[in-house]
Amino acid sequence: MSMILDGSPASEGIASGKVFILHWAVPVVPHETVPGGRVDDEVDRFHAARAWAKERLREVHAATEARLGLVEARIFDPQLLMLDDPAVVDGTVSYIRDNHLTAQRAFEWRMLELQAMWGRTSHPMVLDRLNDLEDLMVRVLNRLLGHHDPTALAEQREGVIVVAQNLTPSLAVHLDRDHVRGLATDHGTRTAHWAILARSMEIPAVVGLGTASQVARHGQEAILDGRIGRLVLDPDEGDRRAFEARKERLIVLEEESVAIADLPAVTLDGQPIAIRANLDLPVEAAAARAHGAEGIGLFRTEFLVVGRNALPGEEEQVEAYRKVAEAFPDSAVYIRTFDVGGDKFPMFLHMPQEENPFLGWRAIRVCLDEPELFRTQLRALLRATVYGDVRMMLPLVNDVEEVRRVRELLEEEEEGLRGKGIAFNSGYKLGVMIETPAAALDAAELARHCDFFSIGTNDLVQYTLAVDRTNTRLAKLYNPFHPAVVRLLHQVARVGRAAGIEVSVCGELASNPLGAFLLLGLDITALSMAWPSLSEIKKVVRDVRIEDARRAARRALAAATSADVTRCLVEGIGDSVDLEVFSGRWSLSLSD
Repeated sequence: MSMILDGSPASEGIASGKVFILHWAVPVVPHETVPGGRVDDEVDRFHAARAWAKERLREVHAATEARLGLVEARIFDPQLLMLDDPAVVDGTVSYIRDNHLTAQRAFEWRMLELQAMWGRTSHPMVLDRLNDLEDLMVRVLNRLLGHHDPTALAEQREGVIVVAQNLTPSLAVHLDRDHVRGLATDHGTRTAHWAILARSMEIPAVVGLGTASQVARHGQEAILDGRIGRLVLDPDEGDRRAFEARKERLIVLEEESVAIADLPAVTLDGQPIAIRANLDLPVEAAAARAHGAEGIGLFRTEFLVVGRNALPGEEEQVEAYRKVAEAFPDSAVYIRTFDVGGDKFPMFLHMPQEENPFLGWRAIRVCLDEPELFRTQLRALLRATVYGDVRMMLPLVNDVEEVRRVRELLEEEEEGLRGKGIAFNSGYKLGVMIETPAAALDAAELARHCDFFSIGTNDLVQYTLAVDRTNTRLAKLYNPFHPAVVRLLHQVARVGRAAGIEVSVCGELASNPLGAFLLLGLDITALSMAWPSLSEIKKVVRDVRIEDARRAARRALAAATSADVTRCLVEGIGDSVDLEVFSGRWSLSLSD
């Protein structure tokens, strides 16, 4: 009998293969002391192991840069910084000298102390830093113990689904997508450094499965769906047939998608739709273009700050924004200002420990409170406007006063750039993301101060329904087709039309066929999504009539339940779209 484990999607794609259990753990270190005369030798041994680890990490950094790019290679910067951090180095040396501990025991003690200190919070980005720390422990301790470096043993087994408690960047970067078909972990987040690498290498991945490494068996057959965050162990015949049928449909769809990538996104009755891409990294711009993106609807800038010990420089930011703008010289590029906090924590910010970080100090609140960080980004964004139609997008805005304060800062930075003779385009546009019920209900007032709205449905659904979207236990309650969500979307779309400003959607709802159909019916004609979904949704757009979508949306607005909303949309879209081939958090299981 098959077993279905649900987690969180980390890297898109669907795959099948035999389970390969990757046992990766910090080695057991015996408690040993040394006589006083050997203390200096142990200190030297520690520094030698540290130097060796730094050299190995530099090699991995260089290999990653050559294979994937500079941005991805910077994922290893936090570990290199840790190896020189006085908290790590001085603490270890003190334990050796003060307690006559062996180098390995002293290093383990100090790292366990740091783990305990950082582990008092469940913030995902702190967990990611712990992941880096654990990677270092495995590498350095095995070196000091005279063991083989297990981070060099990420051996690819042909056709496998790698199952582990967690992965590290050092392990992930060596994986070969020709042999490793998918990755499944008990822990981790989509923002984990190894998950970012998996997406860059286009290896499907699911995180947060809880007990996968305990219940899965080596050599067991498995199906992994990186789109919905699901691992099926011992799939039965029905699961296999469903998987093969869906895989074949995806192949056909991909072939069709490639063929229509350069065709216009226009409905059967002539309504043009803007299909844009969401980007996590600048390097993804090329893939977005190849899949038919008409610009960038959401360029997340957190890669510039997450895992960093220092503020990102202005020139570095300008270069990143320039690359994306120049990739789309004739289209709009919407760049979101730093959405830190919540589940993204830069090391250089002293983020407070909060009971609920998603309702705490995050996004625009952090930026307005940290002028050195924010002003540097605003200057870089202003300078980037000379390379294309760069538009600035503010996350988690609730109040018009937040927009006013940003405009004041922009005016001051404009004046500074003029004084230095640095060029920028004064005709840039500034808008906000509608991500909370407060913003949606106050949209009419916000519209007076904004050039556009972009609806972030991921957070809007979360806050409207009071459902943590990262909690797999509540996955069934996280439903973007809830009547309250539909009515808020309608409210924002109506206000935007009345104000004459564009309303787009950049959340996951736009990449679901029923979601896209609903949005078209609400007269939201600009959709942005992860680049792998671009061609698929363009095909949906080209296969439907907007008048059918409007009729279905009117019925959905009057629906009493989520099921009724979905029924209205399914009946409205009819046989125009093969719904079963698509998936999302709200989809049925593989065997349905």
